Amino acid sequence: MDAIIGKPGKGPAPGGAAAAAVKDGSTATFMADVIDASAEAAIVVDFWAPWCGPCKQLGPALEKAVKDAKGAVRLVKINVDENPELAQQMRIQSIPAVYAFKDGRPVDGFVGALPEGQIKQFVQRLAALGGAGAASPVDDALALAKEAQSAGDAARAANIWTQVLQHEPQNVAALVGLARVALDKKDIAQAKALIERVPADQAAHADVAAVKTALELAEAGQKAAGEVGKLEARLAADPKDHQARLDLAVALFAAGARDQAIDHLFEIIKRDRAWNEDAARKQLLKFFEAIGLADPLTVASRRRLSSILFS
Repeated sequence: MDAIIGKPGKGPAPGGAAAAAVKDGSTATFMADVIDASAEAAIVVDFWAPWCGPCKQLGPALEKAVKDAKGAVRLVKINVDENPELAQQMRIQSIPAVYAFKDGRPVDGFVGALPEGQIKQFVQRLAALGGAGAASPVDDALALAKEAQSAGDAARAANIWTQVLQHEPQNVAALVGLARVALDKKDIAQAKALIERVPADQAAHADVAAVKTALELAEAGQKAAGEVGKLEARLAADPKDHQARLDLAVALFAAGARDQAIDHLFEIIKRDRAWNEDAARKQLLKFFEAIGLADPLTVASRRRLSSILFS
């Protein structure tokens, strides 16, 4: 284990400081401004609206704290009135809502206006995450695990996460990573056990919430797995049987047939987007959360959803 955890840290690569510290974003620019840019620096996304009083209080304090970070953190402001679909996809229920992204993944956030001191601490934490200073041995190990995961070497990634937990038993990134590996192996019990080890104060972490959603979908899909044949027969008899199509989508998603599952939900949206209080769109957003916001399938499907909703 120490062969991995004991490696000396490397300083951050120079980069993002030249980019604008504060900018206005939109649904169209979200991938470039937030997901892609978060490879260079931590990106804070502020969901706000002109009519929101607390937003007017939070905005200037957030901008000041970000500018004080000297390029280690950037701020992208999203007007929810002008970008309602993005707000829906991010499950924004009240504003101001703030999300922080690093390396394409949500890493922190809060809802409502905070005191200036707490805002400063929030941004300082992100500045450290963004690479200010040398990385810790555990951070190095987590970076290696991420590289292994990206390369498709789940076994190596799992081995590194296991070693990280020997040093830090409640490390959220390692617990989430191993839980996803367990889900890929259809080991729902193991995934649950890992997520239950997440500290209470980290239970609302975006990655933890995503795994919980994936667990919920896996359990629902497991229950429906034996019904796939019946559901397909119902659809063959009546293509307008939206409930059968939705249940089939959940079962297929749990079985790993994500593209087919998403296609079925889009079929419901095309036929009757308001059916059962937007049930198909809501289920689709759960799929996105479980897959991950930066996953290519999510990105492509989000664009597809926008083209349908705004056509």
